Amino acid sequence: MTLDLVVANKEKIADGVVRLTLRAPDGQPLPAWEPGAHVDLRLPGDVVRQYSLCGRPGDPSAYQVAVLRELDGRGGSAYVHDELVAGQRISVDGPRNHFALVDAKRYLFVAGGIGITPILPMIDRVDGTGREWQLVYGGRTRSSMAFTADLRRHADRVTIRPQDEHGLLDLPALLAEPRPDTAVYCCGPEPLLAAVEQHCAGWPEDALRVERFAARPDDGAHTAFEVELAGSGRVLEVPADRTILETVEDAGIPVLSSCQEGTCGTCETGVLGGTPDHRDSVLTAAERRAGDVMMICVSRSCSPRLVLDL
Repeated sequence: MTLDLVVANKEKIADGVVRLTLRAPDGQPLPAWEPGAHVDLRLPGDVVRQYSLCGRPGDPSAYQVAVLRELDGRGGSAYVHDELVAGQRISVDGPRNHFALVDAKRYLFVAGGIGITPILPMIDRVDGTGREWQLVYGGRTRSSMAFTADLRRHADRVTIRPQDEHGLLDLPALLAEPRPDTAVYCCGPEPLLAAVEQHCAGWPEDALRVERFAARPDDGAHTAFEVELAGSGRVLEVPADRTILETVEDAGIPVLSSCQEGTCGTCETGVLGGTPDHRDSVLTAAERRAGDVMMICVSRSCSPRLVLDL
């Protein structure tokens, strides 16, 4: 779903971070969303960027996103920081949620930098239930860490650790012992996610959930394979240097897609036969094992042919 929204407010909330408040021009309520959801901002030059919703899910009057200026980015965040102004119209897709809050007795949240954004609505939701939770929040400097003032109201449930004051988060101590009935949620830069995944290796498989803002490192081999499109019976060869998405689009078959990095979930496609080689950053371990859906923008095939629900 594409929405035509207006930037009702733009404000700096930390070094290199601005928060946008987006509303419907006619004041109508916006589609509902749940903690962990994100929206796609459609920016000039066919640039699409995903940002986690960080406001209150129960407020239908506005969406809020926080945007970090990416110094090594591809121009999306620079446009938001330097050119997007209050009162401007912007097209927004979504919301979509591949980082949903599961039901658990207790929660451990680990955030790095701008990765705090999807965690905030989760904390509000969990805190309202009275369940146990803890947040450990790291960043480069205190001034670069957004929402720290808002988090102070949670007192000793929140640990804020700027790297220039405390060094890296002490993940070995935090995650050394698996905690029963605890869901771990982590969002932040790739080194933090990789470290948390490593230290959670001894936890129950479904305990950890992560969300990546950038593509997962792809160290797998790229070989050619075939895809069969179940709707028409057509068989297409996917070359080693092309993705399934590119191959299908080249054949004239339209497919919804957005990030083309395996992070947003827009191109999720049903798998009716064959074994996917999952290379996305969206599916859980259990979903990967099931093998009945895949992200065709990055994932490939372990079998000579895949049969797709296209």
